[in-house]
Amino acid sequence: MIEATLPTQLNSSIGGTKNFYNWNFLDKQYRVVYETVGTGNPILLLPAFSTVSSRTEMKGIANLLATNYRVTVVDWLGFGESQCPPVDYSPVLFQHLLGNFIKSVFKSPIILIAAGHAAGYALKFAQDNPDIIYQSILIAPTWQGPLRVMGLPTVVRNSVKNLVRSPVIGQGLYYLNTTPSFLHLMYKRHVYVDETKLTPEFIARKHQITSKPGARYAPAAFVTGAIDPVADREEFLQLLDSVSIPVLIILAENAPPKSKAEMSAMAELGKVQTVKLTGTLGIYEESPEAVTEAILNFL
Repeated sequence: MIEATLPTQLNSSIGGTKNFYNWNFLDKQYRVVYETVGTGNPILLLPAFSTVSSRTEMKGIANLLATNYRVTVVDWLGFGESQCPPVDYSPVLFQHLLGNFIKSVFKSPIILIAAGHAAGYALKFAQDNPDIIYQSILIAPTWQGPLRVMGLPTVVRNSVKNLVRSPVIGQGLYYLNTTPSFLHLMYKRHVYVDETKLTPEFIARKHQITSKPGARYAPAAFVTGAIDPVADREEFLQLLDSVSIPVLIILAENAPPKSKAEMSAMAELGKVQTVKLTGTLGIYEESPEAVTEAILNFL
């Protein structure tokens, strides 16, 4: 497996330097976008998976940390500005991507910060590479896709995923679930506490993320639970307990009940440090100052 980083580009989304990472996986090459800002010891920020997942969500945290650290933020394959191929998105794919990316881009040990669903992938990499990751922060960590949280059986979730991936009907279903009004509703219910921040301009930027060619494939896998990093709570807690490095968990006090229950279970492990902050699943974007303060206190 060969990886390469293409020459630096001048345009950016978080105020840093944008780069392209060429990732070879199963004899095919895919382009992954990442951006770096600041100087100092290296930090990698992993955005949460979602229909509108993008490194721009981490802009506030990245720029606050950049006064003391060299911060890199990546767009997962299938999300943000990265390539969106119609591949079979799975935990194996994303675990390989994360490992190859870190080992290719970073030449010294790093701090790994992951939001939402990315937490499980960060923990698995840290478990296997304690010499590369020496501290980790999990922000509003989750491990279940939305339809799984709703209790839909596997066969139904797989059918939904395949339907969304289909050429005509799938594009229509995806469109209905990414209209500005629907995005506003989802942000109001699960992502932001302060509805006044959900301006038309904010929602328009989120909607733009969903409009690029191939944008439906990876979100379909996320929503249906096809890229859940673990099978159940017990596996996540075992993974968290097995990591030898210091871990901070930032709990979102206003998270949906089922997500908050999972975060609370993680906090009960004696070996992890926890901080509770006002916010819900998008706390890292809505309240970057409070989240960054908690991160710096831990570091």
